[in-house]
Amino acid sequence: QVQLVESGGGSVQAGGSLRLSCVVSGNKFRRYYMAWFRQAPGKAREGVAGISPVGGSTSYADSVKGRFTISQDNTKNTLYLQMNSLRPEDTANYYCAARGTWFPDMAWALEYEYDSWGQGTQVTVSS
Repeated sequence: QVQLVESGGGSVQAGGSLRLSCVVSGNKFRRYYMAWFRQAPGKAREGVAGISPVGGSTSYADSVKGRFTISQDNTKNTLYLQMNSLRPEDTANYYCAARGTWFPDMAWALEYEYDSWGQGTQVTVSS
């Protein structure tokens, strides 16, 4: 397992942008499949975006495609989520997560497959 610390959440008006960061402890960052999840009040946690450690292949939930971009900087052990054109329905607590086992074409948004989680950062989008 690794330790994950998110930052960058806040309040923004609809149409605005935010960039979330997740710093990963340890020196095994490049071995983990990383993802962002979110959970809105009264709703189940859902996968937002994922990125593979080899080749940087990305996956997105349909609701955020074309608006959000996941990326990582291996030199800084940091995962990012650039969120543009934010909508009120994007309001949620956002979590980064890491899993040590992964394979191409896997179902990346299964939260029970992730070994490590951050504490979350709140994103609030007002209309």
